[in-house]
Amino acid sequence: MIEKRSPLASIVSYLFLFLVAVFNIVPLFYMVVGSFKTESEHAASPFAMPNALQWENYSRAWEVANMGTYFMNSLIVTFGSLIVTVFLGSLAAFFLARFKFKLRGFTYAVFLLGMLVPIHATLIPIFMIMKNLSLLDTYASLILPYTAFHLSLTIFILEGFMRGLPKDLEESAVMDGAGIYRIFWSIILPITRPAMATVLILNFIYNWNEYLFALVLISKEAIKTLPLGIASFVGIETASLTLQMSALTIALIPIIIFYLLLQKQLVNGMTAGAVKG
Repeated sequence: MIEKRSPLASIVSYLFLFLVAVFNIVPLFYMVVGSFKTESEHAASPFAMPNALQWENYSRAWEVANMGTYFMNSLIVTFGSLIVTVFLGSLAAFFLARFKFKLRGFTYAVFLLGMLVPIHATLIPIFMIMKNLSLLDTYASLILPYTAFHLSLTIFILEGFMRGLPKDLEESAVMDGAGIYRIFWSIILPITRPAMATVLILNFIYNWNEYLFALVLISKEAIKTLPLGIASFVGIETASLTLQMSALTIALIPIIIFYLLLQKQLVNGMTAGAVKG
């Protein structure tokens, strides 16, 4: 039986959520509005709406900051690590969730231990490893650490979702002559789309915004990712706040698009989890 919440508790909850939303939306709104202003308009009234939309700010920021190169590098690194992480994580989660073997508990615990390791505490060892392997200033120097650090969370989310699926699915597929990998690709993966959407969004946001590893492992201008490029651009264009906001808005657009594309699956997964059991 579902317990009804009191009106006061509902009001407090909605008020808290409203304040959190405002706290997150106002800086973004200020940044987007400022990106369409002239420097004089922004200096005169930072919080006022622009008299006319200055679309040329975006083209100037794109050219001056060399964002085309940085943007493409971020796409390669982000999607490269995303594909490898989800592929390996989903396979590992499938075998941990649907098969019984002696070291299953130990193997699962080892994967979860990765969630307890402070990522940036491994920065120096990873730098030395990449240097010894001659992988510095390559896409692989970022893709490999991003994949390793996100496997734990990916396996944790997908394994929990797959473990809750009924065993009848595999039994029916086996009776129809399907093998293990056919069951995985044709049955399990399509059902886990809500959990997969969560994993994809979390990994995409981290990989797209990651700065410190890219700063240490990448020094070549042609390989730098978008966070590095924007940081350099902001350091140079200190007098042009509108161009800085335009560059930041451009960097934000892929995250919004990626979230909107997977929003339906994410909401479905949250709804299924809320009513499960």
